[in-house]
Amino acid sequence: MNVSSFNKFKLILLFLVSAWNAESQEKHDRTSLIPALAPFYHGVASGDPLPNQVILWTRVTPDSTVLITDSIEVSWRVATDTAMMSVVTSGSAFTNAEKDWTFKVDVAGLAADACYYYDFYALNTPSMTGRTFTAPVGDVDSLRFAVVSCSNYEHGYFNAYARLLQRNDFSAVLHLGDYIYEYETGGYSANIAGRDNEPINEIITLTDYRVRHSHYKLDNDLRALHQQYPFITVWDDHESANDSYKDGAENHTEGPEGLWVDRKAYSMQAYHEWMPIRTAPGSGSIYRSIEYGDLLKFYMCDTRLEGRTEQATGSNDSTRSMLGPVQYDWLINELDNSSNQWNILGQQVMMAPLELFGSPLNNDQWDGYAWERGKIYDHILANNIENFVVLTGDIHTSWANDLPGSGYDASTGAGSIGVEFVVTSVTSPGLPLSVPSSTIQLENDHMQFINLTDHGYMILDVNKQRAQADWFYFTDITVPSTSDYFGDGWYVNDGERNLNQASGLSTAASDYNCQYAPVVSTSTRITEPSKDLAIFGVYPNPFNHAFTVQYYLFNDVPISLKIINIAGQTVYQDDLYDASPGLNYMKLSASGLAPGSYQLIISSDHQRISKRLIKLN
Repeated sequence: MNVSSFNKFKLILLFLVSAWNAESQEKHDRTSLIPALAPFYHGVASGDPLPNQVILWTRVTPDSTVLITDSIEVSWRVATDTAMMSVVTSGSAFTNAEKDWTFKVDVAGLAADACYYYDFYALNTPSMTGRTFTAPVGDVDSLRFAVVSCSNYEHGYFNAYARLLQRNDFSAVLHLGDYIYEYETGGYSANIAGRDNEPINEIITLTDYRVRHSHYKLDNDLRALHQQYPFITVWDDHESANDSYKDGAENHTEGPEGLWVDRKAYSMQAYHEWMPIRTAPGSGSIYRSIEYGDLLKFYMCDTRLEGRTEQATGSNDSTRSMLGPVQYDWLINELDNSSNQWNILGQQVMMAPLELFGSPLNNDQWDGYAWERGKIYDHILANNIENFVVLTGDIHTSWANDLPGSGYDASTGAGSIGVEFVVTSVTSPGLPLSVPSSTIQLENDHMQFINLTDHGYMILDVNKQRAQADWFYFTDITVPSTSDYFGDGWYVNDGERNLNQASGLSTAASDYNCQYAPVVSTSTRITEPSKDLAIFGVYPNPFNHAFTVQYYLFNDVPISLKIINIAGQTVYQDDLYDASPGLNYMKLSASGLAPGSYQLIISSDHQRISKRLIKLN
């Protein structure tokens, strides 16, 4: 932990309730947060586009008048213009504390291959306007997508997101996992001032996962990219815990960290609440297919929590599975019934073999599940499934791989099952290997391109002739920048199964002539001229022994905290001297407080925000 970046823990002793204490009150550098976004501080987002449907998402931060037992009505509308004058559909529904005040709607009845704008309205206030795209149908000539993965907040700025926002030449963002990371502050970090995790502890409870998602969604670059493009996402391990599988994780210890089944459920619930993903009623599964006309189909898979057995040696063991039987059968059925030209598998871990000195380097990858990988390869060849392309994240590095089958010949590409494009990380550090990429390629001749150090993003360009991946990098992610550079490009031709090196950038002919949604600035809409602070959440509420307050201080002004019982008596009052402009976080323990109802009041000279608290036992 970088001590200079944090306030020390302080103990608060109450004369009435000695059990109360503030375990932590941390400050974070978010001075650019826009007060005008209230109550939609986390922005807007869209995802999982279909030809006539798209998911719309937002989060409403309740004001002082909303009780924890209340519901907030959220209205939404979709239009064909940025001024929201030509509305094509609209509606309303409710959100509440059980959803952490997040709101999702699956809007239907839209036109295919269209650009739309959308917004929300709640608590007498409109949200920013978002932009989204529906998928095309029928004959499609060319498409382009952005591909990202592994965006650890403490390892740098999200420059890839900032640069992608400027490009305006792709249909959707594919995020292949590790959208958030579970580690405590300083636990997996480059110790960059102002890039500190919240909460400071490793996230384990539902409250923890919700706060961490909130923390990421307040990043300006991520929020801006969500505003302008639909996302298609899958989780990897760090949305729950490192090297997770269906029954556990490397970074989980039963006992001190509780039951894995609970932690897994908490992480999945928060993910579905906070992400613009289509959630099936009663199901936490995320595997699904998304078509873009006759040109391609994405098969978005879960190689973590759905059916994966524990990582181990003995990769040819037929009892071990990466996908689980239900998801495996689903994938095979989807491939068998595909009428799309390109079959693109979006998933988490490297599928191609990766060996050093004759042994698999990492059994967390498909090398640890070689028997099931072989079954998929055999089925693809036996059923003549063509144009099989795998998109992969997880490994924080860049790779272009043939997928070698029996009798693979690196000189010609014969015997390859398909190809794999591995995107590097947005920020997470590369592999700590002591051998150069040339040595890896010498032992793995199916690997055509390797970059072990640089961070950035990938552009996937698909047309009727070929599918090409282009890698783009940044020289420095420790400072904000949108200056990227082209690293390399590799492609596979239609009807072939092996890679070719591109002579340069792909040149898609796709038309993305769709105006950006308006960017909100501090002069666009001021809802409260004297706004000093905002409370993003009180977690959990009702509570048993402790609760967390997540709040933002816009100005360097003194604020105070007060807790009042149901009789109107002040049981605690204190000035928060440690609070400073930016995102603040406070965890309070109250194990000795009598069950009942209380009012939490945080105030400045200009503003007073109150939240009702309920102590259960």
